[in-house]
Amino acid sequence: MLSTPGWLLSGGKARLKAEVAALAHLDATHLPYNQAVLHFLQDQHRLGRPVYLVTGADASLARRVATHLGIFAGVLASDGTTNLTGSHKLAELQQHFPSYDYIGNATPDLPALAHARRAYIANPSAGLRVGIKARAIPVVHCFEDHKPALPTIFKAIRVHQWAKNVLLFLPLLLSHRVSWHNGLLAYAAFFCFSFIASANYLVNDLLDIENDRRHLKKRLRPFAAGDLSIFTGMAIALLLVAGCCAMLPWLPGKFALWLLLYAAVTSAYSFYFKRVPLVDVLVLSGLYTLRMLAGGAATGTLISPWLSSFAVFLFLSLAMVKRFSELANLRERGIANSHGRGYLVTDLEQIRAFGTSSAYAAVVVFSLYISRPDVDALYRHSGRLWLIVPFMLYWLNRVWLLASRGDLDEDPVIFAIRDRVSLAIAAAVAILAIFATI
Repeated sequence: MLSTPGWLLSGGKARLKAEVAALAHLDATHLPYNQAVLHFLQDQHRLGRPVYLVTGADASLARRVATHLGIFAGVLASDGTTNLTGSHKLAELQQHFPSYDYIGNATPDLPALAHARRAYIANPSAGLRVGIKARAIPVVHCFEDHKPALPTIFKAIRVHQWAKNVLLFLPLLLSHRVSWHNGLLAYAAFFCFSFIASANYLVNDLLDIENDRRHLKKRLRPFAAGDLSIFTGMAIALLLVAGCCAMLPWLPGKFALWLLLYAAVTSAYSFYFKRVPLVDVLVLSGLYTLRMLAGGAATGTLISPWLSSFAVFLFLSLAMVKRFSELANLRERGIANSHGRGYLVTDLEQIRAFGTSSAYAAVVVFSLYISRPDVDALYRHSGRLWLIVPFMLYWLNRVWLLASRGDLDEDPVIFAIRDRVSLAIAAAVAILAIFATI
């Protein structure tokens, strides 16, 4: 990253592309190709028409793509000296071909499209659409192969993951001191955490894009699938951070410190800790506890050590079951290790042991807590809380049983909010807690 300005100054964009291509080593077999364009080019290739790959990308990457697809008669690309975009691309095309058909997708393709015999566009950017209209370029066909923008953005920021941030309300609810003022503070804290979490998911997915493309399910994520551009993703991340910062002045300073710590830890996780076996799940479980501490700071509610320890064991188990499910899926596909995670398929049984023991530890901590005399000050009928224990045991055992059978989604949070049995158990636990209070 520190060398980027030097590359730009010494050789411009062409030098920058060459250096990045040498460092990135993108796997051409897993790139998100526009299937409509690909089928069209394959048909033209079968008809005997020479098809060329003409791109502003560096030649090393372009050649890997051409080798993988096997339909191109030649490659014209940036070579470290000339950035093959805009007028440079047009000059190269006119030098090699007396006439040509061209498929473009971005604003720099306008000169090539304007001089093409037949102009085609594929997933055109807004700038390209405006430029085509302004120049009155006749377009033969538009190859659309992407999903609607708004659902794609919601998928990228993982709104469903905001369910984790409900933990910020937990300290206030368990303190039995709910008021309108504290409730509003809790809601503001919830959205602050959700915005920062979504911004982190965007950055994390950008860093993981190559590994995601090799994954059976993660390859469908917006960046990996090519449904969302890197520029758009970074712009959304900045907007989310700005939205969080706009709400911070209304919240206590201690909450801002917890939020800053959360942002620092999640960033460290994205860049390093997620690649370190066991440390990654410990960090994830700690982040759940951190959410509760932040919720307590936002509403001025003290966090019980019992609640913190219960959360650590419970969420360590859920983090373990996530890794277990990922490895089980890899085993089914005949893959020996997880890309970018540091785990081996042979670790499955050990992870199962760690995860199930953590689940039972959480139940033990909860049982010890409700046995304490001071619980009577919060609950008029604290003995009724014991009815929650069987529900906890059933749900945790069911999660691990489904994971062992290969029937669990790799993310237990997604599983829980979609699973009717889990939702019914959550409702039952809430009713029992109220039943113990009144």
